[in-house]
Amino acid sequence: MRPLRTSRHHGSRKDQMRFAALPLRTFRSQRSRREQTRIAQGETLGMLGKMVGAVPEGRREISRQGFAQPWRRSLVPLLPCSLSSRSLAPLLPRFLFSIPYSLLPIPLLLISACKPVGPNYSRPAYNAPPAYKEMGAASVLPPPNPAGGAWQPANPSDGMLKGKWWEIYQDPQLNNLEERIATDNVQLKQALETYLAARDQVAAARANFYPTLSAGSSAAREKYSENEPLWRAGSPTTYGDFTIAGQATWEPDFWGRIRRTVEQARASAQASAADMAAIDLTLHAEMATDYFALRGLDSQIKLLTETVTDLERQLDLAERRFTGGVATQVDVAQAQTQLETVRAQLVDLGVARAQFEHAIGTIANYNLSGFSIAPSPLDLALPKVPTGVPSQLLERRPDIAAAERQSAAANAQIGIAISAFYPSITLGASGGFQSTSLGTWIQGPSSMWTLGGQAAELLFDAGQRHALTDAARHSYEAQADGYRNTVFSAFQDVEDQLAALRVLEQELTVEQRAVDAAQHSFNLSNSRYKGGVTSYLEVLTAEQTLLQDQVTAVNIESRQFAASVSLIRALGGGWDVTQLPK
Repeated sequence: MRPLRTSRHHGSRKDQMRFAALPLRTFRSQRSRREQTRIAQGETLGMLGKMVGAVPEGRREISRQGFAQPWRRSLVPLLPCSLSSRSLAPLLPRFLFSIPYSLLPIPLLLISACKPVGPNYSRPAYNAPPAYKEMGAASVLPPPNPAGGAWQPANPSDGMLKGKWWEIYQDPQLNNLEERIATDNVQLKQALETYLAARDQVAAARANFYPTLSAGSSAAREKYSENEPLWRAGSPTTYGDFTIAGQATWEPDFWGRIRRTVEQARASAQASAADMAAIDLTLHAEMATDYFALRGLDSQIKLLTETVTDLERQLDLAERRFTGGVATQVDVAQAQTQLETVRAQLVDLGVARAQFEHAIGTIANYNLSGFSIAPSPLDLALPKVPTGVPSQLLERRPDIAAAERQSAAANAQIGIAISAFYPSITLGASGGFQSTSLGTWIQGPSSMWTLGGQAAELLFDAGQRHALTDAARHSYEAQADGYRNTVFSAFQDVEDQLAALRVLEQELTVEQRAVDAAQHSFNLSNSRYKGGVTSYLEVLTAEQTLLQDQVTAVNIESRQFAASVSLIRALGGGWDVTQLPK
């Protein structure tokens, strides 16, 4: 038997059949359809009032118009059979059963404002060191206060990189290439669309706070069989059925399932935004790294080109000395070999330069067939990168922010899993007009409405909810450990790049002294060869040593710029958590 519903409507024979608990034979034999419908409503409401047991005995008299006026606007007769006073007692205060309809939303909203189930989120703990190892002492004692005043403590964020961090290198060509990433890079656009999709999930989750509304209409002409059960001769068998109705359903967030869902969706969207920021930072850092590598190759090309010019003069000298009978054929052959070797090295650099040029054009989304970068040696001054304090790293790296937001989303999932242990309560209402004739369709007597609620509780699931809750807790712990691991890796990355810059600075100083010594040795050997004191082998050895030291010095300079960019990337660039969407 279908559950009884509290209804007030005037309609067709099909509507009467909904009240399956009442004898239809009596209706057909004694009264008209409209009168039968009114009686069916009254008796149904009377039965429902007895089932909920909340109406005084003197108020249970049912008239032909429905039910008695004194309790006509009470909530009890409008509840379905599945919501008896006994089943609702653990869920709602008893006084709710006599609240007028106009005040009904107030207690429901108050109950919906209860604290959501599940643990509230707190960021996984991590104690940042007071200072970076590669930056020296953790603290420095301030000097004595000046007369008539005191020193103002510096804000560690005052000198931090912000926004377009690549501008500290003061290279206009690099600035132009970096600017194209935000507007033209396809990978960044893909990350943006991923974030927008996650943001829309937040809006979709928030929609569950509100009721859903729907409406529809139908028109039909129907005929009953004259051989159906309970058929009475002379009764009409054909009638029209015109209906227009609307429906509203709402699930109050008593236990916080919807709030936890919104919390999870918001945290996931913020994690997606942080992922997009991480991709943006990676692209800008890769652009700068490739650009400085290309310009470092241009410095090598310039050096080898100058060396080729010098070796050509050395070959010419050896040939003239051989013609004059001063040198041997071996000197000419050695000079020719050295020249061709350096020429081969010069050609080989073109391969690497073309690859870096293509990489830069791809990141900036240029058409590679028409893209090129004019040669320009790396002659920039290496800027100092402000590092701040280690605790700021937790707020500045987008990958750390993404891991932290993923932990928050996993924590919200625990509350969602716990809410499955509580009943599901749904409130609904519907109303409209129904008639057998178009002329009486949209009229007062053709109106109908239904108001009610439903509660459902899962009694047995073989431990499924417990398993899902435990899985959610373990997932949160995994995300929290992943967050801590990301933090550990971030500090390692910063320390590595600081060490690289420190060591490379020392190495460049030593290498520059080696270049000066090799240049002096070459000058001496060349003078000795021109004076006929030594063979060309001594000149050849000195020149090879000089070229090797010069190439090493150029490579160290390129590595310094690469380490500088890597340090900026390790520090988070110009990003911080305040840029996350709320």
